[in-house]
Amino acid sequence: MPGNTPVHPDLRRRWARILPAVFITYSLAYLDRANFGFGAAAGMAKTLHISGYRTDLLGALFFLGYFLPQVPGVILVRRYSARLLIFLALVAWGAFAALTGVIHTFWLLAADRLLLGVAESFVFPALLIVLTHWFTSGERSRANTLLMLGNPVTVLWMSAATGFLIRATDWQQAFIIEGGLAMIWGMVWLALVRDTPGEVSWLSAPARTELESSLNREQQHLPRIVNLRAAFRDRNVILLCINYFFWSLGIYGFVLWLPVVIHNATKTAIDITGLLSAVPYFAAVLLMLAISHFSDRSARRREFVWPILMLAGVALAGSYFTLGHGFALAYVCLIVAASCMYAPYGPFFAMIPEMLPKNVAGGTIALINSSGALGGFFGVWGVGLLRTFTGGSKAGFLLMSFSLILSGVVLLGDWPSGRTRFAQYSHREENKLESEAE
Repeated sequence: MPGNTPVHPDLRRRWARILPAVFITYSLAYLDRANFGFGAAAGMAKTLHISGYRTDLLGALFFLGYFLPQVPGVILVRRYSARLLIFLALVAWGAFAALTGVIHTFWLLAADRLLLGVAESFVFPALLIVLTHWFTSGERSRANTLLMLGNPVTVLWMSAATGFLIRATDWQQAFIIEGGLAMIWGMVWLALVRDTPGEVSWLSAPARTELESSLNREQQHLPRIVNLRAAFRDRNVILLCINYFFWSLGIYGFVLWLPVVIHNATKTAIDITGLLSAVPYFAAVLLMLAISHFSDRSARRREFVWPILMLAGVALAGSYFTLGHGFALAYVCLIVAASCMYAPYGPFFAMIPEMLPKNVAGGTIALINSSGALGGFFGVWGVGLLRTFTGGSKAGFLLMSFSLILSGVVLLGDWPSGRTRFAQYSHREENKLESEAE
C-alpha cells in the first residue's frame, strides 16, 4: 500500500547504487530515439534526397517497432534476467542508432529505424520491473520519476549538445557518436546492476530482510490474479491503455518535431535551436520532482495525473492560437505544455504495481507501454504529415493538444478498484485449470 517505506539506514544506498544506473540507461534509450528530430531539422531529407513524407515515416517507424514485442519481451525478462536482457538491448540499439548515420538507402534506413524500436521495446518495462524489486510503494513515485527524468533531462542536454555536435561535424556523425555511447554503457550496466537485493553484498542482511518483508507485505494487500489475460480484461487497465495512447500521441509528436518548429519559426542556427529546445525540458524536470514528492507524501496517484495532462493540452492549444502573433508567447505556452506533459509520469507508473500483484504487473506495464508506443507512432507520423501537407506546425499542435486533453478526460469519474472482478475472473480461471488437469 502507498506509504510503506523501510527505515533501515543501509537501504539509503539503493538510491545511489540502483537509480543512477537505471537513469543513465533510460537516458541513452531516449537519446537514440529523440535525436531524430535534430537530424530532420539539420537537413536529413536533403542529404538523403528523400521527401518530407518519407522523413515523417522514418521518424514514426521507430514506434511501430517499439510497439510490437513489448509483452513477449517482458515475459522473457520475468523468466530470465532483466539485467542481462537490458545489456543485450543496449548493445543492439546502440548499433542500430549508429547505423542511422551510416545508411544512405531509404528502405534500409526504414528497416534500421524499425529494428531500433524493437531493440528498445522491452527496456522501459524491464527497468520499471527492476525498480519494483528494489523500492516499495511509499517510494515508488519518486523512484519512477528519477527513472523518467532520463526523458526530459536527456532532451535537455541532448538539445544543446546535439545542436553543437551537428554544427561541428554533421548529423550523420552525431548519430554514430550517440549510438556508440549506448554500446559502451552496456558493459558498465552489466557490472553495476543486479536483479534483486538478495544478489548484492553492499546491503547488510538485516536491510535485505526488511526490504523483502516490506515488498512481500504489499503483495498481501493485492487481489490474486491467475494470469495476464485476467489483468488485461480489467476496466482500469483498459482505461490506462487508452490514456497512455493519447498521452504518448501528444508527447512524442511534441518531442520529435519541437526542434523543427522552433527552427522554422525563429530561422536561427541549429545550435541556437538546440538551446531554445532545451528550456521546456528544464521546466519539466522541476515539475516532475515536485509532483512525485507530493504524490508519495499524500499516497495519491490519479489526482496527480489527469489535471496536469489536461493543462498540458490547454497550453499546447495556446501555442496554436498564438504562434501566428509572435514567437515569444507561443514559446511560453510550449514551456508550460512540456513541463505538464512530463510531470505525471512518476505517479502514473506507480499506480500499476499498487493495483496488480507482481506476477502480472510487469506484463501489464508492457501492455500499457505498447499502447503508448502505438500512440507515439501516430503522433510522430500524424504531426509530420500535417506539417508536410499544411506547410506549418499549427495543425499538428492542435492534434497534440486534443490528444492530451482526451488522455486526461479518460481518467475522470469513478475509479473502481477492480478487485471483485479480478477475484471472480481468477476464480473462474482456477476452476478451468483444475477441470483441464482432471
